[in-house]
Amino acid sequence: MQLALPRTVWTQRSEGIRALENWLLCWVLLPNLAFWLLSLIGGPPRGFEVLLTGTIGIVLHRAPFPAKMTGFCLALIYSVLSFISSLFNLAILSLIQSLEFLTEMKPSASPEYLLGALALAGTVAIASRQLRKPTTLPPQRLVLAMALTIIAAWADVQMSKADRGTYSRIAEPGAAFSSAARQSGLAGLATGERHVLFVMVEAMGAPTDPAIATKLVDIWAPPEVRARYEVTTGTTPFYGSTTSGEMRELCGRWGDYRELMETKDATCLPALLAAKGYHSQAWHSFSGKMFDRNRWYPNAGFQEMRFGERLVADGADICPGVFPGACDRDVPREIGTTLKQARQPQFLYWLTVNSHLPVLKNKRLQTLDCARFDASLDAAYPMTCRLLQLFDQTGSAMARQITATDFPPTDILIVGDHLPPFFDRYHRTQFEPDHVPWILLRPKNPDRAAGVAASAGPGKVRA
Repeated sequence: MQLALPRTVWTQRSEGIRALENWLLCWVLLPNLAFWLLSLIGGPPRGFEVLLTGTIGIVLHRAPFPAKMTGFCLALIYSVLSFISSLFNLAILSLIQSLEFLTEMKPSASPEYLLGALALAGTVAIASRQLRKPTTLPPQRLVLAMALTIIAAWADVQMSKADRGTYSRIAEPGAAFSSAARQSGLAGLATGERHVLFVMVEAMGAPTDPAIATKLVDIWAPPEVRARYEVTTGTTPFYGSTTSGEMRELCGRWGDYRELMETKDATCLPALLAAKGYHSQAWHSFSGKMFDRNRWYPNAGFQEMRFGERLVADGADICPGVFPGACDRDVPREIGTTLKQARQPQFLYWLTVNSHLPVLKNKRLQTLDCARFDASLDAAYPMTCRLLQLFDQTGSAMARQITATDFPPTDILIVGDHLPPFFDRYHRTQFEPDHVPWILLRPKNPDRAAGVAASAGPGKVRA
């Protein structure tokens, strides 16, 4: 005797309802779930990405599995690239171009990147199974699917609304320009009587906490440095990523380095100082192939270049990280030797690399125990602590060189490129979203140049 078992309403759902559910799973929930979970601690708005993925899903709702899977993967790849580019204030085109240098990079060194890769692999695996099931929708349910997609996009924007200003900082046409080089009057200080050392520090943002801001300045200007140098500090606006910061400081404009790939610019600072008789040289602790610096630096006026490989060959150790390169703490020794041996005025520009986020907790990087550097900062903001710990290593190494009795007279400008692109808002909001700090060190003497603290545009200067 057969018993008729009652079937629940859930199991009695029509094929049309099942198709709509599967469509929502594949084109709204699945491609966005990992990003939405991350948004609980931080992340850029993704309204456009949600809409784009949903639209692709509607276009392909009747398509065969290979077409749907291809569309899904393309939408997911775009979402990932857009997320990373917003996080690092980097144009998507620049990010795509940087992928050719993956052999130089070591993303596997970061647990965060490894977890992200696993999440992506899991997302693709689930999509591969679910997209084989029906997703065909009648006209009225297509309208419902689009409406739910719009709601999801709106909700995404609302979740990250408070953090919107710290992501994708791109200069609008006509944006007021300023830079540390302009505010400090660096070009005017270069009279040929002193060398000029310009240090751009990767991910050195302006702390919002006055105590941390003071600590940052003290890293670069400890008591022994202040005894020999006049110290002027300030902040300047920033847009974009590191190369945008280089264009800001080296060429005096909001621009893109690709402008210099084929054209020389005699108005850039290295070219201007070279015309004054300075030997202009660019140093970078990473590979010169990254972002084609070995190609556009000469067009900015640099007569000599030294990149990570040369710095390591000259004695610097190799420091690990997503961008493994010469240890920044070892480079000041080489700078000191170069300036001491110089027979003409030098303009030496150095771009650091070890503080590129994420900063690893690593023995070789000397960041295993940040509590020894600052116990309270380590307890409250451990990632900020490791970042400043790296700055302190470089600052201490610089202090030893520039306070040596045989170090030649040199004006030194130290500036950040952009805010530290921490993913989580807890750490990210500890830095100003639109300004970076600078510190000018000038050897003390009676004939101090007049325009040191002159302001030249939006920014703050203090002595």
